[in-house]
Amino acid sequence: MARVAAVTGNEAVAEALRQINPDVCAAYPITPQTELMQRFSSFVSNGKVDTEIILVESEHSAMSACVGAAAAGGRVATATCGPGLALMWEMLYVASGMRLPIVMAVVNRSLSAPLNIHGDHSDAMGARDSGWIQLWSENVQEAYDNTIQAFRIAEHLDIRLPAMVCMDGFIISHSIARIDYLEDDPVKNFVAEYKPVHPLLDLDNPKSFGPLILTDKYHEYKRAQHEVMTRVKDVVLAVAAEFEKMSGRKYELFETYRLDDAEIGLVILNSAAGTAKDVVDSFRERGVKAGLLKPRLFRPFPYEEYAQALKDLKAVAVLDRADSFGGYGPVFMEVCSALYPLAKRPVAINKIYGLGGRDFLPQHAAEVFTELEAIARTGRVKITKEYIGVRE
Repeated sequence: MARVAAVTGNEAVAEALRQINPDVCAAYPITPQTELMQRFSSFVSNGKVDTEIILVESEHSAMSACVGAAAAGGRVATATCGPGLALMWEMLYVASGMRLPIVMAVVNRSLSAPLNIHGDHSDAMGARDSGWIQLWSENVQEAYDNTIQAFRIAEHLDIRLPAMVCMDGFIISHSIARIDYLEDDPVKNFVAEYKPVHPLLDLDNPKSFGPLILTDKYHEYKRAQHEVMTRVKDVVLAVAAEFEKMSGRKYELFETYRLDDAEIGLVILNSAAGTAKDVVDSFRERGVKAGLLKPRLFRPFPYEEYAQALKDLKAVAVLDRADSFGGYGPVFMEVCSALYPLAKRPVAINKIYGLGGRDFLPQHAAEVFTELEAIARTGRVKITKEYIGVRE
């Protein structure tokens, strides 16, 4: 059974947290995440959850409190975005290095300077190497579903790693959309009772978290951390299969749209993928074999699966809503790394779009597909990295 509602992305994720009922939540307000935790705190105030809300003075403190609560043995959640995620930087590495399965909603926002409160992917892309699992969400429904699945993934005994669930600031966080909520009991049964591993509050079995490790063991520890990350994609798929049985909604490592016989394609994250799908359809109506791949799991990055999905394209454009100044966009670099081992691979170009919340319009996707048509026909690329939708 499902409850149909019209809600914002922030409201949907807050509802998922209510259904999961974490033990502890430490968070700090920052636009456009504020509404999410404000709504969840009302559930606490009204006695709808047993969660202990911790008031802190910054996002760094929020993640520090989450680390302490998770190490103590609690199921822990939080939320942030943009500069707040950047302020957590040190503690992100602490959470993953201690293998603490904290779940954090990230309402993607740009980073200063100049100051901008709107949505792009600079925050989570900047944190991509911090050891956190990253799930990305195209719409309100996916943000809700990914939040529920994130707890099962992060807390899986083969992994025990923190996870962030990303959705576009304002575009998804504040826009109202139709959603199918699950009933409370199936969600509670799905996430199940939390099982702490080596909790600090187990005083009969003392242990140490985050000890000093110098040159004798640090290198080996980090290799072990990487090896744990390599197990994540199998767990993501197993959890998604269980979620499909409960909800009827199918999730994988990424979504492909009309890609099976495509000759040209886009790789694009989150809300802009919905816009681009309509353009794929319009090019198909003209007889152009266009397709699209929308990443869901970005960390760890499923290289082999991407290569398999994209290998038959003649040309592919990877669109990034974040930049790596002096280099290519972060998603483009990962896709190219996936394609590199192939003896025959598509020509790849990179487009930077939508920084600071700039609209991504159907005409932008159409321009990229038109360029890909020419590349597929001639094999020639005029420019590999380009900014689209820029005002002259």
